[in-house]
Amino acid sequence: MKRIAIAGATGFVGRRLAATCLDEGIGVTGVSRGGGADVGGIDRWQTPDAMNFHDCDAVVNLAGEPIDRRWSPARKQAFRDSRVDFTRRVVDAIAAAPADSRPQVLVNASAVGIYGDRGDESLDEQAASGGGFLAELCADWERAAHAAEAHGVRVVTVRIGLVLGRDGRGWLRLRRLFRAGLGGRLGSGRQWMPWIHLDDLTAAILHALRCEALRGPANAAAPGCVRNAGFTRELASVLGRPAVFPAPAFALRLVLGEFASVLLASQKVVPAALEASGFRFLHAELSGALRDLNETRG
Repeated sequence: MKRIAIAGATGFVGRRLAATCLDEGIGVTGVSRGGGADVGGIDRWQTPDAMNFHDCDAVVNLAGEPIDRRWSPARKQAFRDSRVDFTRRVVDAIAAAPADSRPQVLVNASAVGIYGDRGDESLDEQAASGGGFLAELCADWERAAHAAEAHGVRVVTVRIGLVLGRDGRGWLRLRRLFRAGLGGRLGSGRQWMPWIHLDDLTAAILHALRCEALRGPANAAAPGCVRNAGFTRELASVLGRPAVFPAPAFALRLVLGEFASVLLASQKVVPAALEASGFRFLHAELSGALRDLNETRG
């Protein structure tokens, strides 16, 4: 693989993926609305309105407006536009490339939110999608990506859990809150909470690009899935802080509105497709992942 295009190359995951590719000698074409002057090493940039993938071996689509905020009708439309509609445009750009120089694989982001709230049910990639706004959004998002198969392109949709990375908003917020002694479980704390270390997510995307046997949905979540209460205890232990301020479900709904349902949903996700294809997690257990992140930050 000589060159890949990354839509969302200026984002948290996109930056790490681009840097890893460049370290391995793979050329990167970045796709970004605002340009990427602050992302070093990428030698070609395109805007979403002028995507051209004719010289790319593969496309990775990580684009999407962040959902970790209170939802409004306008924001919901932005979530859909930046995921479903944009993915359709990516597929159109792939289809427009000459057949003899068309990308051979599309790795498209999705989310574990596709499963909805499923209690203690083990969820591999064969599990049905759930109900609710986020589940329906993810289903439409994946459907848009799989349209590329009609053009002879292998498609993998990576269903991503909570990404833990030292520069990520999720980790920084959690670390700040717990270090201030204000951490605690969310709601009952019994909900399963799928997560993945950024190093493993980057490696999983590269594995999906290279593994020709892998196609369709792939759960990008560590095998060591834990309940929210267990996540809370482990994080408090690693940071050496108490976790005595639980956030009741009613308070989360009052403050965060519909987005609270994402934090309270239970998804016991199993990365069956990745593991069956030979992928091995570097950070399979939460305690080691959190220690790695905390030690890296000092």
